[in-house]
Amino acid sequence: MIKIWHNPRCSKSRESLNLLKENGEEIEVREYLKDAPSKAEIEEILSMLNIAPLALIRKGEAIYKENFKGKELTDEEYIDAMVEYPKLIERPIVIKDNKAVIGRPPSFVMS
Repeated sequence: MIKIWHNPRCSKSRESLNLLKENGEEIEVREYLKDAPSKAEIEEILSMLNIAPLALIRKGEAIYKENFKGKELTDEEYIDAMVEYPKLIERPIVIKDNKAVIGRPPSFVMS
């Protein structure tokens, strides 16, 4: 089973989901803006991705620019920001067999 943290308004997220469907994968879709991940889930994803929290932040989002740009935050504070504002989380995230990948570009989800 493949899980995808999906935002249907995001073209890259839609493209990634379509690639998975075309490949015949069994998919569990989580619209993470409606069903926000917990702190523990974000920490688990970061571990699977093997990246720092800042690398999972969408720096082009207005929320980031207004509240966090130019500030030096700890990893814990970045994680807390993603819990409070899930729109900051880079998307889509595809999870399979305890491994995760960010679908940017969407072809990465097939790796």
